[in-house]
Amino acid sequence: MSVDAAIADFLTGRPHAVVGASRDRNKYGNKVLRCYMQHGRPVYPVNPHATAVEGLTAYPDLSALPAAVHGISIITPPHITAAVVAEAAAAGIGHLWMQPGAESRQAIDRAEALGLSVVADGACILVVLGYRD
Repeated sequence: MSVDAAIADFLTGRPHAVVGASRDRNKYGNKVLRCYMQHGRPVYPVNPHATAVEGLTAYPDLSALPAAVHGISIITPPHITAAVVAEAAAAGIGHLWMQPGAESRQAIDRAEALGLSVVADGACILVVLGYRD
């Protein structure tokens, strides 16, 4: 699947979750969450150290989400992303977008081996959807 097709497929479904959602408005984990919100897209923040992010209830991990999600944006350090991939597969989440800086070859290979759709080519959802600070 081409990158453009994977992005279109990712954006077709709803809702999404942001793994690595941050309370710090200067961090990308917060900006990506706000981008979903700015576009009226249902989204769940995932952060094991927060109870809320941008007024939304935050969840400690994907298994705690109150509903199934179509896809996740991953904004975590690369060494954590591989674990997020395994957690997403276990939760039945089929679409992953590893934001720039979150990807690792190990995580991409693992996701593809599990049959998950992966965007990890440097494309950023902030650019694709359009984000305003």
